[in-house]
Amino acid sequence: MSTILILGGGVGGIVTANKLRKQLGKEHRIIVIDKQKDHVFAPSLLWLMVGLRKPEKIKRELKRIERKGIEYVNGEIEHIDPSSKHVVVNGQTYSGDYLVISLGAELKEVDGLNKAGHNFYTLNGAQNLYNDLKNFKAGKVAVLVSSAPYKCPAAPYEASLLLLDHFKKRKLTDHIELSLYAPEPGPMGVAGKELSGAVRQLVESKGIKYFPEHQFKAVKNNALKFTNGLTEHFDLLAYVPKHQCPRVIRESKLISDGDWIKLKDRETLETDFPKVFAIGDITGISLAMGKPLPKAGVFAHYQAEIVAHNIAVDIMKKGQKKRFTGNGECFIELGGNKAGFAKGNFYNEPLPKIKMHKPSFIWHWGKVIFEKGFLRRWF
Repeated sequence: MSTILILGGGVGGIVTANKLRKQLGKEHRIIVIDKQKDHVFAPSLLWLMVGLRKPEKIKRELKRIERKGIEYVNGEIEHIDPSSKHVVVNGQTYSGDYLVISLGAELKEVDGLNKAGHNFYTLNGAQNLYNDLKNFKAGKVAVLVSSAPYKCPAAPYEASLLLLDHFKKRKLTDHIELSLYAPEPGPMGVAGKELSGAVRQLVESKGIKYFPEHQFKAVKNNALKFTNGLTEHFDLLAYVPKHQCPRVIRESKLISDGDWIKLKDRETLETDFPKVFAIGDITGISLAMGKPLPKAGVFAHYQAEIVAHNIAVDIMKKGQKKRFTGNGECFIELGGNKAGFAKGNFYNEPLPKIKMHKPSFIWHWGKVIFEKGFLRRWF
């Protein structure tokens, strides 16, 4: 009998657990550990912040996975020993034969942003933003990316477009000035100049003021201060928080240099420790171009399928192992029930090869179907 410990109940952890449960007999234990009680479908937070979703519709109790024969432990992970595959949770030690780390990026509130605006990367933040939006009728609206890297590179651009669409529906666009501030030189730059240029054109063509290469410094008295010396005022602020590796990972042997878990093999997702894997936002995967693989749920999902399959092959001693090839895709919401769609291979050399499909109603409804299907299938 084998025990697989899965740290994190996000996309990567949930998919890994479900896939393993289908491939392994019940004599093998699969344990998911997470400090949260609910899984939140993060892509739908963008709809929540403009009133197109209710909180209860985009989350599921993690405890529901127990109905499938998957064990769930709710608690704070206090220590990880990758050498022995021991994990301490709320003072209790759990031991595994395999360890899958899918804890994601930790969101850190800094420099008073949480008091000045709304973090739409969280359930409460997105809901509170919508509550303020309902009474907002005129003024300057700012969408801020506080630092890089951050998960879902399209999200701040989608957020600005959805906010504009919200004001358009309320016939308030003549009274609103919407601006987007980001530290990067262009949208989704890792995906290539063509895609980056297309997203920028989408944003600016709608009348949204876009300020790339603006590194956030501080916020005070409803004004954003940037390292280039500029100060920009706002009346309503929506922001992307700082992303960092969770403390329990930073304090472990899994990080020898850099800010994220470095993998021994980016195609098998193996770390330097035998039978210890890391997937999703927690990893730092270098591309041929020298930049990191973007942090996005789609990669966590595909990586989870590979890791689950390979662990099952290793345990059952049959079948062929698979490799993560760097493929990924992304919906880009525009508002008005339209969305764009980008798909391609990020491991392609010398540069990722990504194709942007023309925005349409089809892609928007494709994302809706994916949302419903994900929550139904894995829970």
